Amino acid sequence: MKMQLAEIAQALDIEPQNGWDDITVTSVSFDSRKISAGALFVPLIDEKDGHQYVESAKDNGAVATLWQEDHPNTPTELPFLQVEDSLKALQKLGSYYLQKINPRVVAITGSNGKTTTKDMVAGILSTQFHVKKTPENFNNEIGVPMTCLTMEPNTEVLVVELGMDHFGQLDCLSRLVSPDVAVITMIGEAHIEFFGTRAKIADAKMEILNGLKEDGYFIYNGDEPLLLERAKDKTMPQLTFGNNESNDIVATDIEGHENSTSFKVAAYPETPFNIPMIGTYNVNNALAAISVGKIFQISADNMSQALKNFEITKNRAEWVTGKKGEKILSDVYNSNPTAARKVLEAFSQVTTSGKRIVVLGDMLELGDQGAAMHAGLAQAIDPQKIASVYLCGDLMGSLADALRTKFSNDQVHHYKVDEKERLFNDLDAELSPNDLVMLKGSHGIALEKVLAMLIRDCIFVFKSASILWLCVLERKTLQDRRRTIPTGCIVE
Repeated sequence: MKMQLAEIAQALDIEPQNGWDDITVTSVSFDSRKISAGALFVPLIDEKDGHQYVESAKDNGAVATLWQEDHPNTPTELPFLQVEDSLKALQKLGSYYLQKINPRVVAITGSNGKTTTKDMVAGILSTQFHVKKTPENFNNEIGVPMTCLTMEPNTEVLVVELGMDHFGQLDCLSRLVSPDVAVITMIGEAHIEFFGTRAKIADAKMEILNGLKEDGYFIYNGDEPLLLERAKDKTMPQLTFGNNESNDIVATDIEGHENSTSFKVAAYPETPFNIPMIGTYNVNNALAAISVGKIFQISADNMSQALKNFEITKNRAEWVTGKKGEKILSDVYNSNPTAARKVLEAFSQVTTSGKRIVVLGDMLELGDQGAAMHAGLAQAIDPQKIASVYLCGDLMGSLADALRTKFSNDQVHHYKVDEKERLFNDLDAELSPNDLVMLKGSHGIALEKVLAMLIRDCIFVFKSASILWLCVLERKTLQDRRRTIPTGCIVE
């Protein structure tokens, strides 16, 4: 990114001041600690008010700042652009810069699989185009405009992940990015606490079409009746993917391997496909990506090669090696009942000369259905295939009770959220070099701390509710928790 402050002011409908043509902005940041020289600082309001850190941002290299008009004491030593709402101004600037660069946009949402699908789509399109994709978890009202603002001028395609946990959120994000292609991976139970039913989740997911360009494409999982029903009255071009032969893109000859899954696609019968992930559910993500590739006229050979080597976002069904030599399937970024069942089923099929051990953390945002949905996971955990189960969190108590009807008491271990160190110690005592371990839980449970201890010797210090901790690692394995900011939306 490179814009003069005067251009940014005009993009935000602010009258430029003298001298702003001489101020070059090379990046945008809402974190004063991560400011680089030439940055525009955006003070957002959350648990802390970002306006308190404008001076710190200046000291770290910021050349200008936004300033929300309901805050007094405007800066005196740093040029500022006064706005009604700093979050909405960030979104408006992101939308402006996106239109300026003018790439084609692929927007992806879904209860499960959107991050993996994003990575697959980016890999496929990168064989022919300059591609920018959503980094890490930048899929909300802050992350999406920030993703837009980090595009290089030569970006030809933006692959953007759109998350949601309430009605109106995808409407906002879809209108912000105006996609050329909109993808819905599937409908599950994620955030059902806020929606009540899967049908309402499907209604909210369909908001991704609200900003779709007139000549845009809609790609969705054709095995899902809720999506078929809602898509039948839509007039835009559509492609479906899934297991049913009625879909446009269908997988055949699926074979699971220790660290990968191979398959063929009926539309490209001569081309073998292989993804470096276990689980037939990830084949559906690949089919969604292949559908996008078809629209962009990527050759089957290029798609096959891209899927074989695509870059997976960290902690999504990622295999790592523990300090004892055990193989660990890390899927600790988030969890819901559909995703947990699919990963459990795939993990149970992986061959090993040792034991299979499962570590599960609470699945959050399930509301009144939480206890029943946790207990329901017992159906996916077979004592003939799983040797031990370690559960973390209050909600997992329901699963512990259900499992004790078919596992012995010494095979089922249950811990409070703040007992991760004890969980690790008990798990470590059981582990052998040939064992397989699976970790999955909602991000708020922070199973990545258990993962870190399994990979390297770590020192954890727990204090009060804030849980201060120190982890000694040779490589970074933990991610910052996503900041949540009150929803804001712009509609041009």
